Order: sequence, then C-alpha cells, then structure tokens
Amino acid sequence: MKLGLQLGYWGTGPVADHGQLVAAAEAAGFDGVFTAEAWGSDAYTPLAWWGSQTQRVRLGTSVLQLSARTPTACAMAALTLDHLSGGRHVVGLGVSGPQVVEGWYGQPFPKPLARTREYVDIMRKVWARQAPVTNDGPHYPLPLTGAGTTGLGKPLKPITHPRRADIPIFLGAEGPKNIALTAEIADGWLPIFYTPRLADMYNEWLDEGFARPGARRSRADFEICATAQIVITDDRAASMSAIKPFIALYMGGMGSEDTNFHAEVYRRMGYADVVDEVTSLFRSNRKDEAAAIIPDAVVDDAAIVGDVDYVRGKIREWEAAGVTTMLVTAKSVAEISELADIVLAV
Repeated sequence: MKLGLQLGYWGTGPVADHGQLVAAAEAAGFDGVFTAEAWGSDAYTPLAWWGSQTQRVRLGTSVLQLSARTPTACAMAALTLDHLSGGRHVVGLGVSGPQVVEGWYGQPFPKPLARTREYVDIMRKVWARQAPVTNDGPHYPLPLTGAGTTGLGKPLKPITHPRRADIPIFLGAEGPKNIALTAEIADGWLPIFYTPRLADMYNEWLDEGFARPGARRSRADFEICATAQIVITDDRAASMSAIKPFIALYMGGMGSEDTNFHAEVYRRMGYADVVDEVTSLFRSNRKDEAAAIIPDAVVDDAAIVGDVDYVRGKIREWEAAGVTTMLVTAKSVAEISELADIVLAV
C-alpha cells in the first residue's frame, strides 16, 4: 500500500502550512502529493509551487476539471510540469457536474463520457508528438472550422518536446459507465467515496473496461488511488461527528437537487433514504441537522476511524480490495508521521 497526500483545494484563502506538510510527506515515504480544484484556487499552481520543493514524490491532480482547459492547454500544462519535476507528474481528470461546468466555465455538460474519451485522446496525441494534432470529434474539433471562424487554423505539433510521451492519466469516475471507461482508456482510477464492501461491484465495472479492444491496462498494472479519510483516535464518536458535515455537503449540497453524482454514489452503497433526507435538510439550510442524521455506518463505509489496531486492520481490507494508494489528508507534520508509521508498515 502506498500513501498520497491530498492537499485538496483552498477555501477562503491559501493554506499556510502546506509547504511543511509536503516536505514531511516526502520525508516520511509518501508516494505522491495531489491537489484539486473547484471554483476557487486552481490545481496546477500550488502543485508546481510546492512540488518545486520536492525531489522524489509524484505530483498529481485529483482532480483537474475537464471543462476548465481545452485538451491542448491541459496537455501543455502537464508536459511543462512533467519537465520541471523530472518526470513525476500524474494527470488526474474529472468531468465535474453541470452546475459547475455550465455555471462557472460556461461550457456545455452533456456527453461527459464522449468528451472524456476525446479529451484524453488529444492529450496523448500532443505528448506523442508524432504528427500535427488533429481531431475529427464533435466536442474538441482541431482545427476549428465553420461558422464564426476565420478558416485559417492549422494543425500544430507542440514546440516543446515532452519529457515523456506517455504521462499517466487517472480519471475521477463515480458511475458504472465512467468507471468502465476509466479502465479502458486511463492508467488509474481516483474514486472519492470508495468502500471495500462494494469491491466486487467496482471490479465488475473495471473488468468491463479492461476487456474492451485496445484497453491500455490490465488489472495487474492499473492503479486505484482512493481518497481515504483516516482518523487515528480512541474517541470514534467525536471523530465521526466531525466528518459528517463534509459528507452532508457532498451528499446533499453538491450539484442540483436531482443531479448530484456524489449522492448517487451513496445511493449505490444502499443509503437512498439517507440521501433523500440529508438533501432535503441541507437544501432547507438546516445543515447541522443534515449532518446529525447521517448514521455512523455511512462514515464507516468510506472512512477509517479508530485506534491503531483498528486502522491497520481496515487498511488490509482496502488493500485486499485492490486499492494501491490511499490519498489522505493531514493537519500536521505529526499526523503525517503517524499515518506513515501505520499505513506503510502494514
């Protein structure tokens, strides 16, 4: 089992101690450092900033939002960071949701799977640098022609030669079709609410992708980097209560009331009634009540909360289910050292 430090995205402002946490993670043997973005801070700038102070850890995004950049712009950013880091970059991509894509980026959301396939294909053409990049697909046509254009666009190859022609791409996927697509075209999967209890279900979806003609990977060399909230404590009740507002936000407040991909993940876990009640309370601005009604079992499904022996046993379960890396958050250097001592020793 490997560990990745998830720095996430900023709230109201920068996080002052991220430099210390990154240094501690590298010193403790973490495999990677990951950043994210929503509709505030971007993922690439802090990753490059803090990554410049490291020598060994992989530098990943979990996740970049597909609609924030054209595929060629994303490929440019990736090849640049890959050069600067000595070949340590991992591109993590996700489609986000219609509220963000259309409300923040001003881009159409429909056909997310087709857009993802096209996006990834263009990025790989850029890095391969075998020919000027063209794309006949409907979502990202290159060169762009037709009404409203000059007709002067021409296919181009990147001026800069990529350090690697095959930078790893991981996808943040939640639904069965998206997970199957991930196994087919990507190098790894970034599940946000993973539970070993449903490993057989995930594996069925992944195996569908692995079996498709031209699939890039097999289960033997495919990575599953699962976000894992790990809290080492003797007071499970208090720690679980602290996690529930976060779950309530994602379960009841992300996306629209009838289009929330995170909520669908919890429905597939078997918590449809909880999702409905949390959503109703959260959207009535009764957020504390929404968090309070979440059963402990919901937290237990996708987080690890308990004493050292309990945590070690759960990590074995996650590893046995196929997880190769656990992406964890930490609030202090001491917490990073403690996580390394426990997880990396299992």
